[in-house]
Amino acid sequence: MKNTFTYQPQNISRERALALRPEIENFHAEYCAVLDQNQVEQWPDFFTEDGLYRATSRENAELGLPVGLIYAEGRDMMHDRAVATSRTQMYAPRFTLHVVSNIRILQESEAGDIEAQANFLLMQTLVEGPSTIHLAGTYHDTFVWVGDQLRLKERHAIFDTEILANSLVYPI
Repeated sequence: MKNTFTYQPQNISRERALALRPEIENFHAEYCAVLDQNQVEQWPDFFTEDGLYRATSRENAELGLPVGLIYAEGRDMMHDRAVATSRTQMYAPRFTLHVVSNIRILQESEAGDIEAQANFLLMQTLVEGPSTIHLAGTYHDTFVWVGDQLRLKERHAIFDTEILANSLVYPI
């Protein structure tokens, strides 16, 4: 994994980055709405068929360790996790609220891959408890166009928390 924790100058024109920003903001809004409305079985639809999803701690990412608390390679693997999460209630019921900000478009390759970053904050409310900040971190994304829809080719959700206060059940 490349070092994603130092400032990287954008390798894209300002005009192109401004044109892509609303598309990526809309993508994040829909992605978060699906997760926040507990429609986790729709989560894999945001990825390409061979998409990669990984949620890992900042410490592991900085050390170049690809170990993640959640790792899914391909839409089928994501689907299996989503079904298991939604149909096996072996954890306390909860509500989530994702907040995404500071979207940066870093580059667009000649093949059309769009690299972007955004900060996220994940709030969690257990049914019998107060709302808390569950995770905070950064999405490191590679988007591609599939027809006229943006899809994630890769999402690395790198969270700052080293010790989770509760379980990490849902995708970030």
